[in-house]
Formats: sequence, structure tokens, C-alpha cells
Amino acid sequence: MRTVIKNTYLVNEGVIQQGDLLIEGERIARIGGTITPKEGDTVIEAEGKYLLPGVIDDQVHFREPGLTHKATIGSESRAAVAGGVTTFFEQPNTVPQTTTIERLEEKFAIAAKTSYANYSFFLGGTNDNLEELKRLSRNACAGIKLFLGSSTGNMLVDDEAVIENIFRNTDLVIAAHCEDEQTIRRNLAHYKERYGEDIPIAMHPLIRSAEACYLSSSKAIALAKKTGARLHVFHLSTARETELFRNDIPLKDKKITAEVCVHHLWFSDADYASKGAFIKWNPAVKTAEDRAALWTALLDDRLDVIATDHAPHTLQEKQQQGYTNIPSGGPLVQHSLVAMLEQAKKGKIAIKTLVQKMCHNPAILFEIKDRGYLREGYYADLVLVDMDATWQVSKANLLYKCGWSPFEGQTFSTQVVSTFVNGHLVYDRGTVIGDPQGKRITFNQ
Repeated sequence: MRTVIKNTYLVNEGVIQQGDLLIEGERIARIGGTITPKEGDTVIEAEGKYLLPGVIDDQVHFREPGLTHKATIGSESRAAVAGGVTTFFEQPNTVPQTTTIERLEEKFAIAAKTSYANYSFFLGGTNDNLEELKRLSRNACAGIKLFLGSSTGNMLVDDEAVIENIFRNTDLVIAAHCEDEQTIRRNLAHYKERYGEDIPIAMHPLIRSAEACYLSSSKAIALAKKTGARLHVFHLSTARETELFRNDIPLKDKKITAEVCVHHLWFSDADYASKGAFIKWNPAVKTAEDRAALWTALLDDRLDVIATDHAPHTLQEKQQQGYTNIPSGGPLVQHSLVAMLEQAKKGKIAIKTLVQKMCHNPAILFEIKDRGYLREGYYADLVLVDMDATWQVSKANLLYKCGWSPFEGQTFSTQVVSTFVNGHLVYDRGTVIGDPQGKRITFNQ
């Protein structure tokens, strides 16, 4: 099986060059220059289009098992490849929760049969599963997820002695959701007293406040420094938090890293008026000033990774009455890359930097084997994009099982044309193709 992609702009490791790329089997065989096809080769003429490594999304919630009315690994991985995401790391707040190695392997078994994208999972830390966490090998999963603030599924870990023991007793990446629970509860009580059960959605960033985020993330970082743990702070949402991270050493040498999500880079609290519960996430979308600070920290390398926190709920769930009844989260994997490419067209971020943050850096941070780059010998996880294609997000072109998107009605001028996973064309011009081709991610040891 050979495919030659001709006359494309190859974006990789800070360089954009025009040339060809050859896929043989599952891997990239040759990059650059002119490659003459052989008889029987599949040839893709890509003049004017850009070829990127497939996006690695380190934080998604695909809801399987137990919450499959919202999403499945099969449905959301289809949406992912349609958006150029070729690898995902899924979170443990499913039903049952992924807090044992047995439950972890059950998820891997589901993904092996149904995932169109490559996959790994996080094992969830709890107040009482330290011994299970100690049993994990480096290639068992992506890492350990700690909810240091409550969220969907309520896997809150609030025993400080347990948290420190986890930090001291694993070499895996500890990925943390950081919001201070006491602060959130105090804020919620205040707004309940003021509004009763009819708290406006616009109060969400005041309830799950910037203070709550900073208190929790600063505490986690202090503990990581004390213990030497490898800490990755998920979904930064505030200006103040960005001051906690450094950019004076290479990513490969960092022990404490951070991620920012597409919705915190795109929306602000001004959008609650039009989007309402459809942009209710934890942590909350905050002010335009916070958003600007996140962009600054992303571009100066204090923030290392762009991800989605893709977390679908049904339309019915999102349209419930009462602030506390409406779940937080929304679907994003189909539109994360085009949203960032749109920002690249506006001059907000260079396409080379976008590839660094969405493809290269997750591979470095999690030490993923043979993915995240356009390199000879690496797996052919690729996405071909058109930087001059106007289209509009509508229900008719959504692949999310939940059937809605916070981007509905948004016109983009960039588009994912084709996606390859392990050398297989899995998405092309609006259509998901063939059988699932995803593989379990392995890590450098």
C-alpha cells in the first residue's frame, strides 16, 4: 500500500517546504523533493494545500462506557478524524469510573474495535486507589488524572495526604483539573441566595472563579515542586495562572507543564449572552483579558499544548432549566483544528506554532513513540488542509453523536480535506472512509 501526496506545503518542526510525501504501509517512507509514483500507487494532488502531522488531543471525554447516550468512542473518533485529530487521550469519568487497571483495559478493548483515531486513556486517581496506581507501567496508559475540583462525574480527590502520596509514588504524567472546591461552594451559595435556582449562566465564571482556579493550580504546582512529580495542568483559563509556568527551558526538560483549550482561546464571558449553556465548561470561559493573557502565554511558551476538553452532553441536557442542572462541557474535536487555523489566517498564531502546540508538543510531553511529526519512519498520521475554503458549521455536517456544536453558524475559511491514520485514508472531503484504523498508543521508555 503506497500513497504519494504531491506538491503540498509540508509543515513540520518550524519549517514550511513545498514537496511530496510517500506513505508505504502504515509509515512515512520519504519526505520532500519530487517523488515519482510507481504503477499502482495512489496519487493525491495537493497543490496549494498544507500537510500537517495529525493533531494529538490530550484531553477528551468520549463517554464510553456508561454514558453512551451522549457519545461513544466510535462516534467521537469519527468526528475527531473529520477534524484532523488522529490521536486522543480519553478521561476516566465514565460509568463505571476508570479507576482500576481492569476498567482501563475494558476501554482499550472497546477502542480496539471501534476507534478511527489512535487512542490511550487516563486512569483516574481517587482517595483510595493508590495501590492500583502504583501497579501502572509506563506503557499502561497516558497517565493519571486527578480531579482537584469537582466536575462531571464527581471524581473529586480532596484528601491532601492521598494527593501527596500519589505525587510521590508515580513516574507517570499526573494531569490535573485544578479548581478549589471550597471556593466554588462558597460562591455557589452566594449566588443561590441571590437568585434561587434561576442563577444566570453568565454567573458561571464568577462561581467557578479565577480565584478558585489559581488557588488549586498554585497548590498543585507547589506540591509538584516539593515531590518532584511530573505535573501537567489541564485547561488553563485565567491570566493569573499563566504566571505559574516557565518558558526558559525546553519542553522536554520541564517537570511542570500546562495546556490551554480551544474554547478558552476563542470565547469570552461576553459570549454567554448569545451562546448560554452551550459554552458552560469547567473551568469556566472567563474574561476577554483572561483570554488575551492565555494567548500571550501560549505564544511565549509558558503554555505548552492546545487541546479541546471535548465533553459532549445531549441537547436536552444542555437545555434543562436551572443553572445547577445543566452539565458543563461541549463537543469540540471536529472543529478544534479549523478554529486554530482560522486564528492563523488572522495572524494570531503562525501555522508552524500551531503545529508545535497541537502535534509536536503533546508527543514530547507524553513521550509518544513515532507520532506527532512528519518524519521518515514515523506513523503516517497526517492531515491535509485547505487554507482557502469557505464553509459554515451546521447540524447537517456535524458528526458528534450529541448533534450540536457551540460553533454552529460559524463560517470558517479553512477546512480539513483529508486525514490519514496509520497510513490509511480515513476521512476525505466530508466523508469518513472504511473501517476503524486506530491503534493503541505506545510510549518511549
